Amino acid sequence: MRVGTKSILFGVHQFLLHPAFLWVAWTRLYGFPLDPRLYVAFAVHDLGYISRSNMDGPDSEQHVNLGARIMTTLFGPRWGQFCGCHSRYFAQLHGLPVSRLCVADKLAFALMPSWLYLPLARATGELQEYMSKSLERQAGCSVFTEAELAEIRSSDEALWLQGLQGYTRRWVERHRDGGADTWTTIPHSIKERAPIRGRVEHL
Repeated sequence: MRVGTKSILFGVHQFLLHPAFLWVAWTRLYGFPLDPRLYVAFAVHDLGYISRSNMDGPDSEQHVNLGARIMTTLFGPRWGQFCGCHSRYFAQLHGLPVSRLCVADKLAFALMPSWLYLPLARATGELQEYMSKSLERQAGCSVFTEAELAEIRSSDEALWLQGLQGYTRRWVERHRDGGADTWTTIPHSIKERAPIRGRVEHL
């Protein structure tokens, strides 16, 4: 079984647990989600990880396409873009702003306690990949504090998670109201494959 499938079944993107944390995050940021289409987006946005051989590479970045296609089919292209742009890298590659789903998704990660996140990530094999990729993909950004960098560079899993969650909380506060994402650096290895064009609405 590939790591992406394991993540959806019993890892950090578990198909019931992750949407639940996303609901909590959305409620904290934007109020109780009354639109039922939001609940569908919460449920499908990461399903594209199924069958992916990695979680943090060029191929895995295309995981957004499945959820975006589902939302487009059910509710139209505006909702497809909203779902697709939950990925910061996807949004930047296509010249689009991140959606509120992205901001809530990042807060959902920051809200997950270490006693839950770390066992899930270890069980699927995600943790080793995330730790090895975090410096390459995120810690090169000048907005990291020295304390966060020290934690992210640590081989201690709990310290690493603390540093990345601290940075993520600051990213969320900076971008919760739709500010341009100048913090995220796109790795050269991530290539554009399936663009979703047009404007992303802040739903």
